[in-house]
Amino acid sequence: NFTYCPATGLARGNECSEYAGWAFPFPGVLLTEEFISEDEESEIVELIDRDDWKPSQSGRKKQDYGPKVNFKKQRLKAGSFTGLPSFSKKIVARMQACSVLGGFFPVEQCHLDYVPERGSAIDPHFDDWWLWGERLVSLNLLSKTVLSMSCDSEATIQLFPTFSEENGELSPPGSLTPQTSTGKNPGEEVINGIVSPRLVPCKEVTVAVQLPRRSLVVLHGDARYQWKHAIYRKHIEQRRICVTFRELSAEFSTGGRHEELGRELLEVALSFQGRPV
Repeated sequence: NFTYCPATGLARGNECSEYAGWAFPFPGVLLTEEFISEDEESEIVELIDRDDWKPSQSGRKKQDYGPKVNFKKQRLKAGSFTGLPSFSKKIVARMQACSVLGGFFPVEQCHLDYVPERGSAIDPHFDDWWLWGERLVSLNLLSKTVLSMSCDSEATIQLFPTFSEENGELSPPGSLTPQTSTGKNPGEEVINGIVSPRLVPCKEVTVAVQLPRRSLVVLHGDARYQWKHAIYRKHIEQRRICVTFRELSAEFSTGGRHEELGRELLEVALSFQGRPV
């Protein structure tokens, strides 16, 4: 019922929903369109398809470049991991020029293949945060899709009206204070024709992040740790390949309990000589 706006960083109520005309700040998403060119996309997909795809859950296929992990028991080993693929070296260097990706060194790369004929999807979930760090980075190839964000928290979200009747300008969060008269929607109050902020339960809110073809999306902060992400079947119209990069958590980084193991894994990963495990 909301759509993320990359230009403003706001989640804005969809016109067809009861939240039309309302918005709230949605931090933790960086979307870069046309991150790679059409020629680069064709080359990457051709290289990816040279290797075998393995069946995955929910109608997907996958290729993994990373350590062998048992998340339930919190155990991992290098196993047959030989590094990220060679074509990723240029992509990773380009990523590090992005505003929120300074010092981003991926230790795992995962390819997921979605097609409508298999009913490909992935349910709302959090990525693990014992091993994987704050920033999740995905490159969206071959077709557009929608990343659907949802929150199970018992908390509420404060919405604010996106336009005032007087000047038609965007109203900043917190610029209006609750008044005593009641509006037509729950939690909404009106005085002199001006609508005050409105509180809604987090569980009632879903945010669509539109992912154009060849775009790069980064989830960090609240979007990483407070909001689950999903890809629904209805949003897979053609074949789509997602290339996801993950960094190490603090526990496996400098000063962490498993710093030495993390350093070893990162050295393997950044050799860029890998094959799917």
